[in-house]
Amino acid sequence: MNTNNHDGSHPQPPQQQRRPRGFAAAAISNTTVTTPTTTTNPRTARKEREKEKERTKLRERHRRAITSRMLAGLRQYGNFPLPARADMNDVLAALARDAGWTVEADGTTFRQSKPSSKLGVHPGRSVESPLSSNSLKSYAMKPSLDFPSSVLIIDDSSSPASLDSVVVPEKYSVGSIDSHDCLETDQLMQEGHSIDHEFSFIGTAYVPVYVMLGTGLINKFCQLIDREAVRKELRLLKSLHVDGVFVDCWWGIVESQGPQRYCWSGYRELFNIINEFELKLQVGLGFHEYRGNASGGIPIPLPQWVLDIGKENNDIFFTDREGRRNTECLSWGIDKERVLKGRTGVEVYYDVMRSFRTEFDDMFIEGLITGVEIGLGPSGELKYPSFSEKTGWIYPGIGEFQCYDKYMQQNLHKTSNLRGYSFWAQGPENAGNYNSRPHETGFFCKQGDYDSYYGRFFLNWYARFLIDHADGILSLATLAFEAIPIVVKIPSVYWWYKSTSHAAELTAGYYNSANHDGYSTLFEILKKYSVIVKFICEGLHLSSDGNHDALADPKGLTWQVLNSAWDKGLTLAGQNALIYYDKEVFMRLAETAKPINDPDHHHFAFFTFQPPLPLVENTSCFSELNHFIGCMHGENAGTEM
Repeated sequence: MNTNNHDGSHPQPPQQQRRPRGFAAAAISNTTVTTPTTTTNPRTARKEREKEKERTKLRERHRRAITSRMLAGLRQYGNFPLPARADMNDVLAALARDAGWTVEADGTTFRQSKPSSKLGVHPGRSVESPLSSNSLKSYAMKPSLDFPSSVLIIDDSSSPASLDSVVVPEKYSVGSIDSHDCLETDQLMQEGHSIDHEFSFIGTAYVPVYVMLGTGLINKFCQLIDREAVRKELRLLKSLHVDGVFVDCWWGIVESQGPQRYCWSGYRELFNIINEFELKLQVGLGFHEYRGNASGGIPIPLPQWVLDIGKENNDIFFTDREGRRNTECLSWGIDKERVLKGRTGVEVYYDVMRSFRTEFDDMFIEGLITGVEIGLGPSGELKYPSFSEKTGWIYPGIGEFQCYDKYMQQNLHKTSNLRGYSFWAQGPENAGNYNSRPHETGFFCKQGDYDSYYGRFFLNWYARFLIDHADGILSLATLAFEAIPIVVKIPSVYWWYKSTSHAAELTAGYYNSANHDGYSTLFEILKKYSVIVKFICEGLHLSSDGNHDALADPKGLTWQVLNSAWDKGLTLAGQNALIYYDKEVFMRLAETAKPINDPDHHHFAFFTFQPPLPLVENTSCFSELNHFIGCMHGENAGTEM
């Protein structure tokens, strides 16, 4: 029967209401009273919709916060090169690549070759990464090394329902944690480490090796001391097939006679002998003090005329909170202050660089000098002298802030006034002393003042001073050397790296706490000048016990710095620390210079080897260095020494 009205109009159907669920449905089914359908108040409905929108926003913020922390953890502790606005596709791709898969730009994912069955410790992981020795305790490992192919599994057991599932690589068979056929974590890591060293370097990228010559070759009058000893050493290095040598040129020698009175005669004679052996040459311009070491060398202070100025105005040197002056190098506070006989600190450095470039112009043209390293701080490294042994520092002390000379204090007052908080114009009062531990201080301890509004302001200012110093020097260095490669040395401050504050890095000028990246901003400046970043590969000889006592993680820091620099498109090089080297440490250096599992095939542009002792033929150090050079050249397998 047609129920339409004769006039053609259609009655509007009643508005369908959402079907009640749960307790509401049960209550309705049990009632015998039929209630008439009521319409919802529009104002009430609008309020409910607005409340639901707010709840949705809160859930989304919560989800994003969790995602942000996860991405930060992967960048900080897993050293994954995730972009700034990464999403879960980026995480999935990074984890897949780390597991040995190839992921193309359009998302196509495949494995090019059969996965290796060897168990190794991947260099892109720190000890706090998901596959670290700590987290491996939650898995059971079969004693056999015949593992199945790597697969990707979805781990959503610990994820909130609103968060996308996280993909983690499963590389090893997993069983019950109480299984009797499990390997202990330490045993597993040890076996994996030994197998990892069986990687063959044959056919890998050619990394040139330069060996650093001793500092005692030139006396304080800029004279070459022993020509025959130099020739003997160069003849020995030539037999090792090194690519070249590295020579430090000291400001305290070349300008010792007075302001702008330069003498390069001893260095020219040395460079001519190097040229006779057809070796390449890299030069370091050292604007810092040299204190000598076990391998020989006489102490070389700053130029005497600079020290004389310091006697009348000791604020030209870095100063700690107690007022102790450090004469290793000049304070960066005088970079733009005319306190050096009418010149600023930057102008003095530039004059030395320009004099060197003019003096050895012929050797630059001939191609003998292949690079110039610019000293930017103590030991030639871009850092504050925060952990200098001459001030009583002992490893693993956190060091002290070096910002209490009057020039840096004036800058701090100016910066805090511009910020509108003049009472912030002081260094932290609870930062301990040189040999304190982070937990012993109110500033560096967990949830300490380093992460307060004042702490973030101060650390940003302190780190910015370091970056501005590098920016000012390099802007003039590029003018002096034009197309010549310029090298900048970055320190490895690896102790307390696994603490939340990274206290030792903070006092050294690198604001690299657990929630702040201390290297990307600096590397953007270095990229502007196309410099080569030389990273000091330190801490590779430390035992796990030594690392644990200082919450140290030399490998974690190394891969954070290297990945950050490579992400910025910088060229990287390396240099070893001044310690005795055995086979295992040599292999760690080679694996750092040429990462085994890097899908982008990054490697160092060159490596500078600093001998811990004078090289003598037929010694263990000599034979091991010979094999190390072969590995760096891609000629040795790396399994025997």
